[in-house]
Amino acid sequence: MTVIARRLAGHLARGLVMILVVATISFFIVNNIPGDPMAARYEKLVEQGMSPEAAAQGVKVLYGFLPSGSLWEQYTDYMSGLLRLDLGASVSRPGTPVLDVLGESAKWTVLPVLAGTLLSFLVGIVLGVYAAIKRTGKLGDLLAISGSLLHGIPQYVLAMLLVVIFATLIPVLPADGPVDILFEPGFNAGYIGSLIEHAVLPVATYALSAYGGWILAMKSSVVTVLGDDFILAAELRGMKRSIIFRYIARNAILPLFTILALSLGLLLGGAVFIEKIFNYPGLGMLLISSIEDRDYAVMGGAFLLITVAVIVANIVADLFYTVIDPRVRSGEEAR
Repeated sequence: MTVIARRLAGHLARGLVMILVVATISFFIVNNIPGDPMAARYEKLVEQGMSPEAAAQGVKVLYGFLPSGSLWEQYTDYMSGLLRLDLGASVSRPGTPVLDVLGESAKWTVLPVLAGTLLSFLVGIVLGVYAAIKRTGKLGDLLAISGSLLHGIPQYVLAMLLVVIFATLIPVLPADGPVDILFEPGFNAGYIGSLIEHAVLPVATYALSAYGGWILAMKSSVVTVLGDDFILAAELRGMKRSIIFRYIARNAILPLFTILALSLGLLLGGAVFIEKIFNYPGLGMLLISSIEDRDYAVMGGAFLLITVAVIVANIVADLFYTVIDPRVRSGEEAR
């Protein structure tokens, strides 16, 4: 078995165990939160004169299901449904499967956060290399200061600043909702253009808030690589500066790929404050609404989805690191 296959098998086994553990913990936590909306509806129907049987049937018709049996029986039903990719039905959206609710919200979180993260990563690593190489000059100081400044500003503050500047003082971009309701949804120029226009400020917020971390991390990594023996040897042999620069960038960027993969895994959690400011119906907003509505099925499904995304991202990061860094493969083969 190859190194990559062994690592993949180990990661999949550990990931499955982690998913089952998180699903178990989230089930018992969610089911012990006080205030059951279905129980409240049931009691209200009984107070209105319905018999207990009719009230139970009414709640079942309204919500599409009715939890019954002991907590252990509900847990076994939940886990068996999980194996069938059935997370139950939403309470706040009667009859709607949880997976459909999560899928509808995830698309509004993934696209802007993914675009902002990748944009900040590309810009941050390029400028981070220059900040390290020119660290004794004014350019290096300016880049480092910009990274430190943006890294220290909270995301919601950046979001509000962009709204004030580009949606209020200079009203050139919209700052409310993911798309203009005047356009008919579909693959047409007006609708797509409106999507892009509404996404500019959220994407810019994600990119600016992450840019500082990338440039500072890349600068630190490059400075470490500059002191390695192979760089000194390349300079003594008279190797071209462009080739040395590629060696530096390639070795310094390796640790950042792991951080990038984990960041992409965490993006499904969304940025609650940013989605609230821009009224984006993503997973962050869904979590808030599910807590307010006591929609425990959606709440548990969202937690589970975020956990799975992080686990998958961690596996991808480790395997990718194994592929691009021969030192990892040689170390595994030597065992």
